[in-house]
Amino acid sequence: MKTLLSYALLSLSLLLSSCDRPEMAVPPAQLLSKEQMRGILIDLHILEARIESGRLSTDSARALYNEQQRLVLQQHQVTDSVFQQSYRYYAIHDKDLDGIYGEIIDSLAAREKKLEEASQNNQTK
Repeated sequence: MKTLLSYALLSLSLLLSSCDRPEMAVPPAQLLSKEQMRGILIDLHILEARIESGRLSTDSARALYNEQQRLVLQQHQVTDSVFQQSYRYYAIHDKDLDGIYGEIIDSLAAREKKLEEASQNNQTK
């Protein structure tokens, strides 16, 4: 009986783990390109940082983020469902998502450097 139970659990775990394998994931019908995902995620991370620095209550911050997220997606001409499906797809393909986030980090670091330089230039004037 224990052997049968062990075999069933092993089979179930193998079945479930195969569902998350990149080669098994079917791309959504409207998969966003890596470049589109990068642009949207950059805007969303900047939005998140702005809201966090606003010192709002948790509920107010969440409501503001949700409203502003909708506007960011509208700017990129993407629906929430297309964004969510694409994000899930790239999350399963973790190497792709790592590459996207590597580019996001580089872009945000470059923006931060420009802001610091501009701030220093304004202080010296």
